[in-house]
Amino acid sequence: MASAAPRGGLFGRVKSLDAILATAEKKSLHRSLGAFQLTMLGIGAVIGTGIFVLTSEAAQKAGPAMLISFVIAGFVCAVAALCYSELASMVPVSGSAYTYTYAVMGEVMAWTVGWALILEYAVGASAVAVGWSGYFVGLLKSWGVIWPSQFAVGPSQGGMINLPAVVISLLVTGLLILGTKESARFTSALVLVKVVALSVFVVLTLPVLNGAHFEPFIPNGWGTYGVVGAAASIFFAYVGFDAVSTAAEETINPQRNVPIGLIGSLMFCTVFYLLVAAGAIGAIGADPVRSAAGAVLAPGSAEMAAQCKAIVAGGLSEPLVCSKEALAHVLRSIGYERLGDLMGVAAFIALPSVVLMMMFGQTRIFFVMARDGLLPEKLATVHPKFKTPHIVTAFTGIVVTLAAAFLPVGKLADYSNSGTLFAFAMVALAVLVLRKKDPSRKRPFRTPAVGIIAPLAIVGCVGLYLNLPFIAQMVLLVWGAIGLLVYFGYSRGRSHVGRGIFDVPELDPNAPPTSVPPMPGAPPPGSPEERS
Repeated sequence: MASAAPRGGLFGRVKSLDAILATAEKKSLHRSLGAFQLTMLGIGAVIGTGIFVLTSEAAQKAGPAMLISFVIAGFVCAVAALCYSELASMVPVSGSAYTYTYAVMGEVMAWTVGWALILEYAVGASAVAVGWSGYFVGLLKSWGVIWPSQFAVGPSQGGMINLPAVVISLLVTGLLILGTKESARFTSALVLVKVVALSVFVVLTLPVLNGAHFEPFIPNGWGTYGVVGAAASIFFAYVGFDAVSTAAEETINPQRNVPIGLIGSLMFCTVFYLLVAAGAIGAIGADPVRSAAGAVLAPGSAEMAAQCKAIVAGGLSEPLVCSKEALAHVLRSIGYERLGDLMGVAAFIALPSVVLMMMFGQTRIFFVMARDGLLPEKLATVHPKFKTPHIVTAFTGIVVTLAAAFLPVGKLADYSNSGTLFAFAMVALAVLVLRKKDPSRKRPFRTPAVGIIAPLAIVGCVGLYLNLPFIAQMVLLVWGAIGLLVYFGYSRGRSHVGRGIFDVPELDPNAPPTSVPPMPGAPPPGSPEERS
């Protein structure tokens, strides 16, 4: 039945799955995406800054064993994807982990997940925009054009503002406002560019693979500055596949197409990442840079930057771990100077698709939270011509642009990871709870061996979170505390479920909210069956 849960108790506000589906039907987004488009959107969201930019950070932490790091991160994403697929096929509406948590564990937990997803999507989009800016500036340099440094990085890196990152963020915002289908077509074209570029990289690097470059295989051990720490950082390379589930409400036949998009895109990207990483390591090596005392230096630190400069100044070639254009640098190092430039061009052209998908995911999370009354309902307004949530898209674009303008890519990626890992863990927990709470509900896709897969996803997410840099761990906790202040100060009193509103208000803001009639066979309102 489409109804609100009881109002009492901190964790008593649970919005039933039937209510969620009825709400989405009342005020829904246009369905226009098929399985192929979803898979392309997933690949477009995943392949980006992680493999093009953060490969050097993974090499600094894990050396050649970053191959294991990619496998660890990919495995955690795979088990989380199986959990996502079950819930997304059951609840084919916008909202991703936020919506699933609302249906299973209640409003407070749903709010914390939705709040954490801001770290994943909005901060992640900012990180990719900054990564794109690095390739843009590097590409100009290879053509003899020097971009002013004060307009290439933020204040923390000695500049004033990252102007290229600002421009690309604003352009993507405008494209998202124009329409979902147009955005998907744009992304599909850019996916092809990325796949071709990485395929060329693999073809050129694997034949010159040198086995000696894989020794020592695990130079820094397994800890925070070792294999597992690298997996935690390059987890960002997989972030984005869950954005496919946020498009469920705009998908044709979502019960079939959403699982295909989720799992298909993730499997494709994992294999590709391993081939690319093996090619990079085998071609020029991945030895970490150390201090004079032999200690491993933290990626992105001032000490490491100074050591990298000293290596180049001494007449040696720049190590992989020091490069801001890792893949382009590898090709140039093995004699493919012009193809290295083309790799830079590919990243320059293709990375905006990742910014697009992350901003797409964020706007849909905001849209559904506003539709539930937890954020100002004006944010859920759909443009009459473009059929997109234009107000929340513009707001998200401003937030992404400001973060990209002033913060560095490494910190942004780690902050994004902290929110993502929390959301993924909650999805896996929601699958377990819902299997116990509502075992008879139709599940178009069932997570196989759920008693093993879901706990593995939870343990994997917690383990990677604990191996993030300390500041990234604290960002999630502090951000979560701020979110709870917002919830209890604003959202809890305006929640539709808390106010007993069974459905969203009509498009006319002056029209009173109406109750959705019971679904056939549903228990009567207020009955024990309904409350359960």
